[in-house]
Amino acid sequence: MAPSARVGIAGTSAGNIRSVVNALNRLGIRAEVSNDPAVLTKATHIILPGVGEARTAMEALDRSGVSQWLREARVPFLGICLGMQLLFERSMERDTSGLGIVSGTVRRFETGTLKVPHMGWNTVAPVQPSLLLDGIAPEAFFYFVHSYYAPVTAETLARSDYGIAFASVVQRDNFYGVQFHPEKSGTAGLQLLRNFIERC
Repeated sequence: MAPSARVGIAGTSAGNIRSVVNALNRLGIRAEVSNDPAVLTKATHIILPGVGEARTAMEALDRSGVSQWLREARVPFLGICLGMQLLFERSMERDTSGLGIVSGTVRRFETGTLKVPHMGWNTVAPVQPSLLLDGIAPEAFFYFVHSYYAPVTAETLARSDYGIAFASVVQRDNFYGVQFHPEKSGTAGLQLLRNFIERC
């Protein structure tokens, strides 16, 4: 693992922060949680974890000034779950404007007889080569918990299916997002976090 890596975790009231910090600790990675752009600027990598509701999370990022700082960040960035959804232009969850980095609108699952939220293990199928998924088997299982999904677009690196195909990994420039929780996804999840730090 890169000894010089210093991960900044952008904390919101909706963040699943402790699990992410613990996973990084298992990889020997130092992480600092902060809502202060001056602190996050010192990081070599940024992670935005999230569980909860889009509007509440965006309002927290706006109040702290982190949202505007993130839009201009040039270091590798990883959004997890809600953190990925906030990369998009808009979420239908309380009609929330996102960071606008990735094109498209996040929508609620309409899956007929399938339960919402989509909760549990599901496969992730690569659709484009990506260093983020290096060393991870095609159709590997990851752990999901979400009621809203992102569309499959040109910025999609991998997709999953739950009544409808949705983007489970996205990238635009230095911004990456994963719909699942790598910190709760065992060996494959740790490999993805390792790839983000070492390869992205």
